Amino acid sequence: MQLIEIDDPADPRLEDYTRLTDVVLRRKTEPEGGLYIAESTKVVERALAAGHRPRSVLLQRKWLAEIGPLVEAYDIPVFVGESSVLEQLTGYVMHRGALAAMHRPPLLPVAELLADARRVVVIEDVVDHTNVGAIFRAVAGLGADAVLVTPRCADPFYRRSVRVSMGTVLQVPWTRLAEWPEGADQLHDAGFEIAALALADDAVTLDVYAASAPERVALMLGTEGDGLSRAALRGADRVVTIPMRHGVDSLNVAAASAVALWALRTPT
Repeated sequence: MQLIEIDDPADPRLEDYTRLTDVVLRRKTEPEGGLYIAESTKVVERALAAGHRPRSVLLQRKWLAEIGPLVEAYDIPVFVGESSVLEQLTGYVMHRGALAAMHRPPLLPVAELLADARRVVVIEDVVDHTNVGAIFRAVAGLGADAVLVTPRCADPFYRRSVRVSMGTVLQVPWTRLAEWPEGADQLHDAGFEIAALALADDAVTLDVYAASAPERVALMLGTEGDGLSRAALRGADRVVTIPMRHGVDSLNVAAASAVALWALRTPT
């Protein structure tokens, strides 16, 4: 690694890390530039373990002993600076020690992702990066095999999604559907029953559905406000709802995903 001291937040070599709190700038840089930002030692470690390749690292000197051994084998710049300089550069206080600009791996074909899967999550048009990250963490922790995201869903590799997921978004196999709701045909062709998590008069409760769920289930989750689209519901084989009490009709989409995935978990 190439250790480089920095004292100027306007240094052009630091462009990958400029104003990370500005969503517009990040959308221009991350997806189109083929990069994502890994934040904290644990997330960087998980990214490297997944085979992702770093482009550079940015950190405070006190974190060098922790991060250095992880990246010392890579011929990349490691930028070291004072916290005040890094805050001016990124736009926020770096509590977690380090950031790494990572090259994005290529997305897998849908058919390859589904080949050996038994439990799959489909995230339709969820735009909140925190919710996307939390869903991935539930998927990893509760044992689903893969995630499919629709064309308008938030980017799972956006910095906040990666951070909220504690890096599990880097471990869970996922890909983006090219079309939706037409992409549901690929699930049916692969032998999946599509279970839509939603409120409906004809919905079956989650506990009843889980008791006789088929071997291959694709659990569909909808947006934070309106839930699943009508087109998605028309393409579902079953509508499933979580029984609620005290006049509460639903949970946050990330919380709902965890409840449903636990109920639908497969034997290890």
